[in-house]
Formats: sequence, C-alpha cells, structure tokens
Amino acid sequence: MAKDYPAAYAVPPHAHPSGQIIYAVSGVMEIRTGTSLWLVPPQRALWMPAGISHAMHTRGSPVALRTAYVRLDRCPADAPAQPCAIQVSSLLRELILRAAKISPDYPEDSRDGRILSLILEEITWSPEQGLHLPTGRDKRLAATCEAILANPQDNRTLDDWASQHGATARTLSRLFTAELGVPFQVWRQQARVMAALPRLAAGEPVTTVALELGYDTPGAFSAMFKRLLGASPSRYFP
Repeated sequence: MAKDYPAAYAVPPHAHPSGQIIYAVSGVMEIRTGTSLWLVPPQRALWMPAGISHAMHTRGSPVALRTAYVRLDRCPADAPAQPCAIQVSSLLRELILRAAKISPDYPEDSRDGRILSLILEEITWSPEQGLHLPTGRDKRLAATCEAILANPQDNRTLDDWASQHGATARTLSRLFTAELGVPFQVWRQQARVMAALPRLAAGEPVTTVALELGYDTPGAFSAMFKRLLGASPSRYFP
C-alpha cells in the first residue's frame, strides 16, 4: 500500500490480519501500541505483527507511507511477536517500494510472491531501543510519561513529577525501573532524542533543537543521540 499523509495527521487504532512492514520514504511516523511508542524515520522500518492494535501520527512534516503486508503463512519463524525495528538497506528500500503495489492476495508462485520472499530474506531485526519508548501501565507512571512526551524540555525533577501525580519519588523511581527498564533520567533523555528526530529530519539545525529540548550544549545532545542511535545527528540525517 502506498499512501501520503499531511503533517499532524492521525490514523486511529486499528489492526491487520497480516503482518505489516511499515516504512516511510520521507517524514517521521509515530506509532503507538498500547503502552509503547515507536518513531520510524526513513532509515528504519517497523515490523507490526498481525492482530496488534496500533495508531499512527505524522509528526512535524508530511509522511510518504509505503506498506508491505505479509500473510501469516509467509511470516518467517524468527519474526518477533511484538513490534520491532527493521534496518533498511538500499536493496530493502527498493523492494518495499515495489511491494507497496502488491495486492494482499498475490499468487504464491509469481513475481510478486518472489519479491515478498526476498524482502523476508533481506530483513535484519534490530533491537534498537533509541526508536522505542515504553510508557508504562501504572497510572501515575503513564501520566508522568505522557506529560514529558508532550513537553520534553521540561526540567522538573522526579520529586516534582511524583508530587504532581500522587506518588513518592521512591515509588515513581521504582516504577520507571520495574516497568520501563531504565531510570527516570535515562527515559527522559530517550524521550528528548525521539522528540528531536522529526525536527532534525525536517532540516532544523542541531544547535536549535538541542537547546530548545533542554540540553546545555549541542555537544551533550549529540553525544546522547549517538549513544542511543549509533550515529551523530549529522550522520543520521546526512
């Protein structure tokens, strides 16, 4: 499927009977699945297993969406049961663009079927945490996460957030570690990097983005960006 969406466009929660490879030729998508949030820039795709409800939101610029559907009987044995980032090579990009034009009921022994087979052989599953941000099930934790996502430059302390959402700092700290797997400060840094991705993809200067997201220096922001995504902002968005 090939479809273009304007900036700030929302697709409500839905699910598919087939596996889905979600890819944006341009723009950055936000995908939400229950208690998790994913950002999908053009350098990556997202594997969405069949039956998982998800919503999509385009961020600061239009998105050119290209989707390939994978029938259940064609899903590889090692395909994750949960959404997972996919590294997009030059070959995989071209294959996805071609597959976006393929009907879901393609004949098995056909050129379309062989293209889908090659896509599945080319996929490298990527546990890339920099593009995935869990938001938690506990109401106090979820409220804190959503508030930070809405205003990532907010520098309030863990004590401030705990007081606002009816918890002690110790309880909220424990919830971050137990439910999200990382301490509060690390989660907030990840949220800031994810907030930066759409802006950098749209061409905003690194210095402007870094300072407006609460970093003291562009260098500190670039170091965190590289630690999470494996490349500096200038290399990630050449």
